[in-house]
Amino acid sequence: MKAAFKKITTASLFLGLMAQGALAADVTLRFSWWGASARHEATIKAIKAFEAKNPGVTIKGEYMGYDGYVDKLSTQIAGNVEPDIMQIDWAWVTQFSKDGNGFYDLKKSKELNLDNFISQSWKTGMVNGKLNAVPVSYTARVFLMNKTVWDKAGLPLPKTWDELFAAGKVFEQKLGKDYYPMDGQLNDTLLMAQSYMWQKTGKPWIYPNQPKVAYTLAEAEEWVKVYKKLVADHVVPPQQYRVSAGGGHPETPTEQMSDWVTGKFAGDFTWDSTFKPRLSTPPKTTVFDVADYLTMPGAKNSGVIGRPSMMLAVSKNSKNADLAIKFVNWMLSSPEAADILGTVRGVPMTAPAREHLIKANMFTPIETKAMKQIEALKIDSPSPVAEFSRMQSWVREVFEKAVLGKVTDQEAAKMLVDDTNVLLRRIGR
Repeated sequence: MKAAFKKITTASLFLGLMAQGALAADVTLRFSWWGASARHEATIKAIKAFEAKNPGVTIKGEYMGYDGYVDKLSTQIAGNVEPDIMQIDWAWVTQFSKDGNGFYDLKKSKELNLDNFISQSWKTGMVNGKLNAVPVSYTARVFLMNKTVWDKAGLPLPKTWDELFAAGKVFEQKLGKDYYPMDGQLNDTLLMAQSYMWQKTGKPWIYPNQPKVAYTLAEAEEWVKVYKKLVADHVVPPQQYRVSAGGGHPETPTEQMSDWVTGKFAGDFTWDSTFKPRLSTPPKTTVFDVADYLTMPGAKNSGVIGRPSMMLAVSKNSKNADLAIKFVNWMLSSPEAADILGTVRGVPMTAPAREHLIKANMFTPIETKAMKQIEALKIDSPSPVAEFSRMQSWVREVFEKAVLGKVTDQEAAKMLVDDTNVLLRRIGR
């Protein structure tokens, strides 16, 4: 009897282990991200490395370019069919999770080591006391300059806003009317003008922690005028010129603009996380540098705009949340993943990954210079709602109308203050 019972128990245990093995073999996680080919290739390689370390686990990559990504993700989330792991923009955290319940609360899992994150940067993913996402990397706006062309114009890289404004006419006179100190992609130029205003007023356009415009009507009007001055003083090309040069698309990335490749656009106000694509298209003999962050007399703060460049979140509907978080932790903190991913998502926000890359000399000199500049300055984080696609479309519309003369500067200011406050109430932030 005892022998029979022992056989039954052993058989039951064996079947149980077999069932667990079968279950493990069936575990599939979906992971979505956007990016260019270098990011896709590195991420796929990292996924394979994780799968090799975790037999029975399959991670299905769902990747694409940035255009259309948020629309697709919005549809998936609305239908409760979103991927287990999602690369998201920092601004989307509150967009998709106003009350903190839109994503899985990562603090519930023991698989995530929050001590790895530099300066408790994980707190940027907190919503209503719940950890909705963790930062992959951090990025800030810097002045990336084509020093070869600035030297050709006989000018040192600018250190002040006045020097940048004065450079426009020098470029036009010495190099030709189709040469500009900076590219003029609309959103980049709006943020450049906003950085100027941030230094002057000590505040952003929208309060970071409340759904209300911080600018007065007079300040909003000056924002418009600073943008127009950048165009009028030949610092950036007019939108019509850039659209025609970019094949008719107003949002053509800088690295795809022929005028950037040939040096006619000699600077870019960009996120430091964009350096790899930006520097990939001009001739290799071109010398690039990071200019000092521009200042003005009596500036009330640095004016530097920074934020997590992207974040990782886990679906609240995931059936394997702990495993998904285990992958997130490995991807962000392990030296093995750091070796594979390098800086395809920017400068890592975990100490183990960053220290490993520094020791491995994975940062180029210009990336290191930008990183040190950002770390040395007090960074001002904008309101997440200012980066909602709906809000960005709205502000672009206002500036386009002002530039084309469809509204006066005063009317544009009223739209940027009064009408934006109405929009903020509708959005619910």
